[in-house]
Amino acid sequence: MAASKVKQDMAPPGGYGPVDYRRNLPRRGLSGYSMFGIGVGMLLFGYWRLFRWNRERRRLQIEELEARIGLLPLLQAELDRRTLRMMRENLEEEALVMKDVPGWKVGEKMFHTDRWITPLTDELYNLRPREELINKKFGFLWYV
Repeated sequence: MAASKVKQDMAPPGGYGPVDYRRNLPRRGLSGYSMFGIGVGMLLFGYWRLFRWNRERRRLQIEELEARIGLLPLLQAELDRRTLRMMRENLEEEALVMKDVPGWKVGEKMFHTDRWITPLTDELYNLRPREELINKKFGFLWYV
């Protein structure tokens, strides 16, 4: 085989163009300073709204407390009426149950005083169904 002539590749006349080796990323989004400024602005706006809402909530709480204070005498009177009605029913039941016992005084006070003593829960609900006593003591519970 005859030796063939090898042609070597060479650069084009005038050389190759410059190679761009630097990082050339496009700008995306806002700068760090602008994002920091927006964050601080949103934080200040949030605190402003929070303070405004706390002030409104405090005003509503004061209004609710004033309404409760206004209704307290009515609710206390209703509770007193219910207590007196239950005491009267208990006295009627006691008279019925103890009518055959000689010397029994219906409605004799446990405490020897003329002052009003609020009756104990057990004293009020003693002659009633047990469920009412449990409901009064512990509130309404599904598992009882």
